[in-house]
Amino acid sequence: QSPPRAFGELLGDSPAMHRIYAQLPRLADSDASVLVTGESGTGKELVARSIHDHSPRARHPYVAINCAAMSETLLESELFGHMRGAFTDARQDRKGLFLEAEGGTLLLDEIGDMPAAMQVKLLRALEENRLRPVGSDREVPFNVRVIAATHRDLETAVEEERFRADLFYRINVIQLHLPPLRARGTDVLLLAKHFVERFASKAQRPIEGVDEAAAERLLAYSWPGNIR
Repeated sequence: QSPPRAFGELLGDSPAMHRIYAQLPRLADSDASVLVTGESGTGKELVARSIHDHSPRARHPYVAINCAAMSETLLESELFGHMRGAFTDARQDRKGLFLEAEGGTLLLDEIGDMPAAMQVKLLRALEENRLRPVGSDREVPFNVRVIAATHRDLETAVEEERFRADLFYRINVIQLHLPPLRARGTDVLLLAKHFVERFASKAQRPIEGVDEAAAERLLAYSWPGNIR
């Protein structure tokens, strides 16, 4: 019996996607850290959400944060929380995303862009399953499965000392690489049909499918932005 054409919100029937579908149920059953790699727009966050939704943690929260374009201070406060008065705008205690995701899954999207000093603090938290909110002198335990995602080549970043090797090994227990859309053959037509139906319904337009000329153009394009 062949795998389904979809897993969660993922859609595709190419050999590349069948390989992904074959791995996802095992990843969902495991509690190991997962590193999802692939170009921007390939669906890394959808994969993380699907893993959570099919896991024993599904009834607990799924929380996602984009680690790019955040300063170390802001990212630390977002992840670990802070105490009232810890900094100028800290008017009340905040528990942070690790504790908001308690029992569930935390997606650290674009982890390859995380500031170096924050990488050290994250590693310590993951090793000990404890965190220290900004401005607190007490550590708090947490129970969260971490999924990390990046479009960057982290192995090269480790070699060039832009990403900590010990953190890389901590998050890269299982790696799942998403193929670019140009490597997925006729999946682009499945996706086009899916989006045509969705937006035709939303706009209340009587549009059905994609004609042959349009399909040829869709298949000939290289899709640098991938599915997004």
